[in-house]
This record gives sequence, structure tokens and C-alpha cells, in this order.
Amino acid sequence: MTLAYVALGSNLEQPEQQVRAALAALGHLAGTEMVRHSSLYRTAPVGYADQPDFINAVALLDTALPPHRLLDELLALEQRFGRERSFRNAPRVLDLDLLYYDGVFLEDERLILPHPRMHERAFVMAPLAEIAGGSTLPGVGDVAALAAALAGGGVERLGDEANPNKQEQA
Repeated sequence: MTLAYVALGSNLEQPEQQVRAALAALGHLAGTEMVRHSSLYRTAPVGYADQPDFINAVALLDTALPPHRLLDELLALEQRFGRERSFRNAPRVLDLDLLYYDGVFLEDERLILPHPRMHERAFVMAPLAEIAGGSTLPGVGDVAALAAALAGGGVERLGDEANPNKQEQA
């Protein structure tokens, strides 16, 4: 089994419900278990701005699937949710990005690992820092520090009621 981080986003058709349903579906992928996930975050769109805000989260999975097979499963899940790819940065029902697959560096026509721009995106780094703040992105830096540098980038953490998986702090 290998640890993998996946970013989730939605801004169409009740995005909070879409992200929650996708989080549940990720835990049911073959050979895969949900370890934990972040709270939900409301974020401003990036690139194409004339669209609704997004709801984003990051999930940590423990998976037996190799990277390309996990990518295939993520793309199939997007399709099941009704994802249409009309143009770059278009509004979407569900977007799933494989961010990091433990210790794998890969670059081919289908997949780049670690994700090449995740450290530049507040909508990825804020939820990632919530669940992996003590981690380091190889070749990039400390997750918490990267997230802090992007703070104020149009990202708002929703209340803990948005994360039924969140453990109470004692």
C-alpha cells in the first residue's frame, strides 16, 4: 500500500455535496482506503474568473493502485459525476488531481508527479497543510510554510460541520 494525496474541487450542482460524495467515493476505489481528508474550503476561481466559487478539499489515500491506474480511477470518477471538459479552467461538477504519490517522481504525457503547480495554488496548499502540515514536498519545501506564503489567496475554510470525518481535539 502507498500513500497518495488527491485534490478535489467543484463549483457546479451543489459543490459542497459533490465534494462530500466524491470523498466518500474515493474511499471505495478498488484497493484503496481513505486515511483522512481536510475540511472543505471555499475558493475563488483561478484562470477563468467568470464562474462561481469552488469548494475544495484534499484527501489522503492508502492505495494498492499504481499511479497511472489511480489516475484512471480518478478520471472515471470524474466522468461518473458528470465532468465535462469544455475549455481550460471551465466550471466543473468535479475535478480530481493526483498531487503526490509517496516517493514517486514521474513525468509522461498523462501524469506528472508530484503535481507541478500544487505549491503555487492556495486552494490546494491550505487543505493539504491541514492534513499534512508537518510534511515536506520533495524539491519544493515545507507544506505548512508553502501554505502560509499563499495565505489570503481567496481561500476560506468552512466550519467543521463541513468535515464529518474531523476528529475532536482534546
